[in-house]
Amino acid sequence: MVVYLDTSSLVKLYVEEKDSVKLTALVRSSKVAATSLVAYAEARAAFARRYREKAFRRPEYEHLISFFDKDWDNYLIVRVGKDLVRLAGDLAERHGLRGFDAIHLSSALTLCRELSAPVIFSCSDRKLQKASRLEDLYQSE
Repeated sequence: MVVYLDTSSLVKLYVEEKDSVKLTALVRSSKVAATSLVAYAEARAAFARRYREKAFRRPEYEHLISFFDKDWDNYLIVRVGKDLVRLAGDLAERHGLRGFDAIHLSSALTLCRELSAPVIFSCSDRKLQKASRLEDLYQSE
């Protein structure tokens, strides 16, 4: 099983949030965990925001970043290219998505086509979940 993680799901693997335990189990049970190249910058921005908001102290933050950086090489990274971005533009228009949400959906669809296999799409945003269902991606429960 291949699971695609948008940034909201990726962050849940490193910061305790609603559904973090369930998502961790899903990733551990999958053969491959994938995400878009843009998720790195988005996740680092989310971690930095939480640090600025005093969600954790400096040593915890540094450990988090170190752990994330080590894990990053274990993800199947979907590269963002011209065709993927054009598809993302179409998806944004068709489903009323924000730019990076459309890139995540486009990345998952591209991965599904390249692997010729089902991909479970994991995200927290309801509009993005609905769009992924309309695009025939499997959902995480």
